[in-house]
Amino acid sequence: MSADGMTHAPKGKPSPVCKAGEFVMAATHLDHGHIYGQCNGLVEAGAQIKWVFDPDADKVRAFQEKFPHARSARSLEEILDDPEVRLVAAAAVPNERGPLGCRVMDAGKDYFTDKTPFTSLDQLEQARRTCEATGHKYAVYYSERLHVECAVHAGHLIAAGAIGKVVQTLGTGPHRLSASARPAWFFEKQKYGGILCDIGSHQCEQFLFFTGAKNAKIVHAAAGNVANPAHPELEDFGECNLLADNGASGYFRVDWLTPAGLGTWGDGRLVILGTEGYIELRKYTDITTSNGADQLLLVDAKGEHRIPCAGLVGFPFFGQLLLDCLHRTETAMTQQHTFLAAELCLQAQQLANAPAAD
Repeated sequence: MSADGMTHAPKGKPSPVCKAGEFVMAATHLDHGHIYGQCNGLVEAGAQIKWVFDPDADKVRAFQEKFPHARSARSLEEILDDPEVRLVAAAAVPNERGPLGCRVMDAGKDYFTDKTPFTSLDQLEQARRTCEATGHKYAVYYSERLHVECAVHAGHLIAAGAIGKVVQTLGTGPHRLSASARPAWFFEKQKYGGILCDIGSHQCEQFLFFTGAKNAKIVHAAAGNVANPAHPELEDFGECNLLADNGASGYFRVDWLTPAGLGTWGDGRLVILGTEGYIELRKYTDITTSNGADQLLLVDAKGEHRIPCAGLVGFPFFGQLLLDCLHRTETAMTQQHTFLAAELCLQAQQLANAPAAD
């Protein structure tokens, strides 16, 4: 069990969707540990990691211990110049993710970045333009839905009408700070973007997905530092209200306040209210019980149901993404949805940072 979210890298069962060697990829900019979760999912779906690059040789060696077939590239250009490479996965410092993605797409390859995908609306607009001009994908690892089996199963249940029409989502995204283990950029707001921009991006994406919204607006947003004066640029608490174009509403709270006594890095939960029932997801723990992670609780007209989801449905996003890259389709996640989730978290951060009215 991961002590902090930065080292959380879920593993599933190998479920290849392509032939061996058919989908060649590379990994670069290993600044965040989520690169391991990104690559785990892609390799399980059948991808072959040909190259890895980072200026830090220790990071490259650690990556090769997990993925021994990856060869150490001398530069990013060596990866971008390789015609065999279809996709580049990266977990750069957040304010570098957008520009890096544009370089990758301009080089004729698809891009798969850790969240948050951008730290400014200007970066988002540049990526939109580059994506349209090149025809290549800018995919984002919104792991709190894509790499959590109870969240995957909730999507299946909602699509089947299990709780009727979704009218509200209520999300919590607490994380353990583990300050001494964090790199310097983690505490520099210009580089990480702010808490709503960063871990709030997960919540914005989930809101759009589970409500079926095609657009939404930020109604309220706030963020601040409530418990970490030694790191004045760190926002350790944030909250946001959203309203979707279909009338659904959402609220989420994110923080870096997970207490030492919790057995994992964060008690992430999501409550999804529908017209005919509701679902609660207990993603990473079910405190005070031995139930384990990935618990889905469903209440409907027939009664109360607990569904342990670990090992139940797997992580279909990664195979869908590989096939989308091969066939130029949009099954895993549409580009419009990917960018809209990013836009909402940036707008929330912007509103939270706005000066108070007199």
